[in-house]
Amino acid sequence: LMGVLAGSDGPTAISRWAVAKKDLLVQALDLPHGIPSRDVIRRVLSALKVDAFQSCFACWLNSLRDAAKEKAGVNAELKDHVAIDGKTMKGSHNRAKGLGPMHMVSAWLSEFGLTLAQVATDVKSNEITAIPELLKLIDLDGSIITIDAMGTQVAIADQIVDGKGHYILALKANQDGLFQQVMNCVEENISDDFARLPSERLEESSKKSHGRIDSRTYLQFELPNAFTGTSRWKGLKTIGVVVYKSLIKGEERIDIRYFISSLPLGIEQFSKAVRRHWGIETTCHWSLDVTYGEDGLRTRQRTIAENLAWLRRFTLSLLKQHPGKDSLAMKRRICGWSDDFLMEVLGIKGT
Repeated sequence: LMGVLAGSDGPTAISRWAVAKKDLLVQALDLPHGIPSRDVIRRVLSALKVDAFQSCFACWLNSLRDAAKEKAGVNAELKDHVAIDGKTMKGSHNRAKGLGPMHMVSAWLSEFGLTLAQVATDVKSNEITAIPELLKLIDLDGSIITIDAMGTQVAIADQIVDGKGHYILALKANQDGLFQQVMNCVEENISDDFARLPSERLEESSKKSHGRIDSRTYLQFELPNAFTGTSRWKGLKTIGVVVYKSLIKGEERIDIRYFISSLPLGIEQFSKAVRRHWGIETTCHWSLDVTYGEDGLRTRQRTIAENLAWLRRFTLSLLKQHPGKDSLAMKRRICGWSDDFLMEVLGIKGT
């Protein structure tokens, strides 16, 4: 963990860093046999069961979440928003063994920048089977779970509701019957601004560089009684629609997205969850590629690769909780330069 925080990307780098920081490590850790070699570090990372390794961090994650809420002045009883999404590690393929790149599905506590858990699959299409396993690793009680269209499955909705959570699931043609009913309903009610259905609406706009203007219209309405086949979706209460408009050099682009949700009407809550869902892409995945260079890493042994991927995500969470104003990349460099700063990021006061 300390080595990855300080910039190491694998067993060799962790070992080299540990040798360089021997004076620090013999004070901080119980090392009766001295600094472990690269091969020992590799064997440990290979032998550790991935789910057990992640569970070791559960109490630490909960303490980080509680501290972040307290700092932000957030009521501990308010619902957490957890975004679930996948990321392909492009450099992890192993052609000799016929393995494609590993795909990581992560649960991201978007408001506070914490990765709660992850599950690996061999291909992106296996997200459908990975998501239920991921949901078993996190506390669903009271949380709002957002997932892209691939995770819009009846069994996944059941699991979230059974865990006392709420869902907002993206709806596309993979749920053909429900998708068509939602599209038809929007078309029928848009002319009178949904006067016949209990609904709420919110509009936002922002100006960006080079004359670009973005606007978003959020619409949420109660599930119509006329819809058929909706009893399959446990807890389904509302339908959401988001219209994205971009005006770039006089050219308008429009994108419309649909969602199903177990939440009651509440446009502020719905719009905030949809916006925050993209944080896993723009904050978590982007940082892993830019700050950690994850896409370029060539670790091919699957267990080692997954355990290192977890260490990257957990250390990213630690760096994001640090109050300093430096960039994540700079904080990581300083962890390598300053033992005191490294301990500060770990939550330990001084060496």
